[in-house]
This record gives sequence, structure tokens and C-alpha cells, in this order.
Amino acid sequence: MIYVALLSTLTFFLFLDYIPGLEAWSAWVTPPVALFLGLIFALTCGQAHPKFNKKTSKYLLQYSVVGLGFGMNLHSALASGKEGMEFTVISVIGTLVIGWFIGRKLFKIDRNTAYLISSGTAICGGSAIAAVGPVLKAKDSEMSVALGTIFILNAIALFIFPAIGHALNMDQQQFGTWAAIAIHDTSSVVGAGAAYGEEALKVATTIKLTRALWIIPMAFATSFIFKSKGQKISIPWFILFFVLALVVNTYLLDGVPQLGAAINGI
Repeated sequence: MIYVALLSTLTFFLFLDYIPGLEAWSAWVTPPVALFLGLIFALTCGQAHPKFNKKTSKYLLQYSVVGLGFGMNLHSALASGKEGMEFTVISVIGTLVIGWFIGRKLFKIDRNTAYLISSGTAICGGSAIAAVGPVLKAKDSEMSVALGTIFILNAIALFIFPAIGHALNMDQQQFGTWAAIAIHDTSSVVGAGAAYGEEALKVATTIKLTRALWIIPMAFATSFIFKSKGQKISIPWFILFFVLALVVNTYLLDGVPQLGAAINGI
């Protein structure tokens, strides 16, 4: 009963974001808040409907990756990517390698969790974890730890990054670039950029969405790297739908950006 009530409440407030004049009522429903409420429920009431949750969460995570494509413009992403391609390649691969090394060798974390956290840190937080998790065949506990780590760090960064930027006298361009690279999740990047200034928001969003394109090669590379002996390569088909959503949003929904943004938000 509590499970249904909690799920219904969160869903209700989420949909208020799409009703003119009621958007403010849904502002508190963020990924960290939803994760925190889920943890409290699991610790106090136990895991309700485990089979249903496992199957549903798998498809919801994959849908979230596809939905990300409806919030991106291919031309803007590629144009931004050309300007800092070398830096992006080095930072993404470097973060993956260093993060995995720290997790495995220093903190003795299991392989999947270390790789999930590194992926989320390198690219776009929860969306990257959602893309890589099914390919790794990661356990629910491994996904929860990785998502929890990323969302907690995002919540902290959302509040302290603008203050640090002002303390260091960063201009809008510098802060936008720094926020896009250092903050994991796209929503937190948008929040920090908006708090700093309009130009910082534009720069941060463009760079972050460009890095999100790395979900595609990373998902396919993961399927090859972590393939067990004798096991067929697991093709992440939902990544192809992510590419399709990106193309549709760029060429078919270009005149109605509100529709793409709504799908991306849901």
C-alpha cells in the first residue's frame, strides 16, 4: 500500500511539470530526492514486488537513455564536439581508466560497480550508467550503488560549484566548460549553469550534450570488453533507438522543440 502511494505521488507531481502554471509544484521531484525516498522505503519496509521492480527498472533505464536523444540536436552537438574533440577524447578515456583503477585497486570495489561509477563520471551520470548496466548485466545492488554515488556528488556540486566559480572569478565561458566536464549528470549541469548565468548555461549544456554522444561507442565497447568466454556479444539495441531519437529530434521536430523537450523530460 505504501509502495503504491509513494509511486503514485511521485508520478503525479512529475506530470504537473507539463501543466501550465503548476510547474513549480514538481520542482522538488529530482533524481536525488527520488533515490533517497526509495532507499528509505527499502530500508524501512523492505523490497516490494522484486520481480516487477527488476523488470520495470531495466526498461525504464533504457527508455531514459532513448529519451535523452529527444533533448539533443545533432548539428549543435557535432559542431561543439569539433572544437574540443582531442580534449574530450582524453578526458573521457582518462576518467574511465583512472576511475576504474581507483575503484578496483584502491577501494577494492567489485568490477561492475567500479566501471559503472567511472562511466557515469566520464560521460553523463545516470544516463551513462543506465546505458552500460544492461550491457554489463549488472546486479540491482551494483546499479543502486553507482547511481547513488553519482546523484549524491551531483547534489553537492549543484550547490558548491557556483560559489567556487565566483570565488575564482571565472567568466561565463570558463564556468560553463568546467561545470560540463566536472559535474556528472546533465540535469545538475543545467542547474549549476543556470545559477551562474545565461551564457554559462548555454556553454555547459552544449558541451555536456556533446559528451553524451559518447554513450554510443562506450556501450558497444563495453559489450566487447566484458564479453565472457563462449558468450555471444550483447548488442545494446536501445542505443540504436537513442540515435534514432537524436535524428528525429534534429530533422523532424526541429520546428516544435517543445515536443522533443517534453519527451526528454518524461
